[in-house]
Amino acid sequence: MGADEAYVRLLQAGTRPHFIGYYVLVMGLQGRPWNDCKGEEKKALRVKFDAIKSSVSTAPETQMISDLDAIGIRVAPKDLKEV
Repeated sequence: MGADEAYVRLLQAGTRPHFIGYYVLVMGLQGRPWNDCKGEEKKALRVKFDAIKSSVSTAPETQMISDLDAIGIRVAPKDLKEV
């Protein structure tokens, strides 16, 4: 399926987007160390990551957590089950 589709599915499952997680996945699938990503290659992966992130709609509870984080409110994981 490839790194991009795998990352899309992770986001759809509720994983929070994180650039390092994305490029670690890309590097790992290429059999390269995670810290091998540098320079122009890293910039290109950032563009792809941003496009993937903006194209995936998040689950309502994930969106709610992001919205609360944006205004400075943290939700404890135990409280999330009650939402």
